[in-house]
Amino acid sequence: MTAREPQTRDRFSAETEPFRRELLAHCYRMTGSASDAEDLVQETYLRAWRSYAGFEGRASIRSWLYKIATNVCLRALQPRRIRVLPSGLQGPYDGPDRAPRLVPPGEVSWLEPLPDAWITPPADDPAAVVIARESVRLALIVSLQHLPARQRAILLLREVLTFSAAETAEILGTTTAAVKSGLQRARARLEELGPEPTELLAPTDPRARALLDGYIAAFERSDAGLLEEVLRADATLEATPFRDWQSGRATCLHVLRAYVLGAPGDWRMIPTTANGQPAAVVYHRATDGVLRADGAVVLEPTAGGVSRVIKFHDPAVVPAFGFPDVL
Repeated sequence: MTAREPQTRDRFSAETEPFRRELLAHCYRMTGSASDAEDLVQETYLRAWRSYAGFEGRASIRSWLYKIATNVCLRALQPRRIRVLPSGLQGPYDGPDRAPRLVPPGEVSWLEPLPDAWITPPADDPAAVVIARESVRLALIVSLQHLPARQRAILLLREVLTFSAAETAEILGTTTAAVKSGLQRARARLEELGPEPTELLAPTDPRARALLDGYIAAFERSDAGLLEEVLRADATLEATPFRDWQSGRATCLHVLRAYVLGAPGDWRMIPTTANGQPAAVVYHRATDGVLRADGAVVLEPTAGGVSRVIKFHDPAVVPAFGFPDVL
């Protein structure tokens, strides 16, 4: 190590670290996986450090980092299947009454939730908080996964990160004409995927917190009646890694009552936020009486109630939110 290298490292860190959270959000939007995004950001910083000596300031540090991160994501996505939720596999289940079917391990790549704490900007920048929240909502992330990777990158760089067409072309190593064409195709594809989602309440809205509190109380008390008060009439319910999902409050309540709720005390939930939405980490009481990590649930709250419930049934999700494996 030369005498100058510690100073160079300090300068590199000072110039690049302020962008780590937003780069993590970008990699998550590209991949639909929080764990993959974390790895890709690490690779981005490693590549940036290796090429830092050759960075001559022809572009801003921010656009230089986004160029590295975006191309790291594009390379990583080439051999991978898109990540989906159960509603991306088939329509809502309307067959004979039975427990939801599990998808065999490895058959589907599931979308993952993103803890808000990983990407939340400083509290003294409320506008940035709103932008960060809205750009990682699950409905958007689900839709993005259906775009070809380069179209996805173009849409994110242009419309979420507000890079110019010329800056986007530089980041992707293409032309402004190709960027404009790709953006048009991406917009058209998103329109094909369905109407704009219902306007959601911010997780800081007291009405959203009341809905989350009601949902948690319903599970912890095994109270289907309280769930009925929380869910909208047209609510949907889906959970990974199950193939079947439900549409309509009556159907959702039947499945929860028959196969999920159990007895009072079987479930414990701790409020948090994920993907800019109210959420909770979930614990389930095992046969030995111990409450063990079970996953996380993310709600889509509206003025009329919860319109969508998405449960990520994966114990490994809980530590990502900063909570223990066992209560």
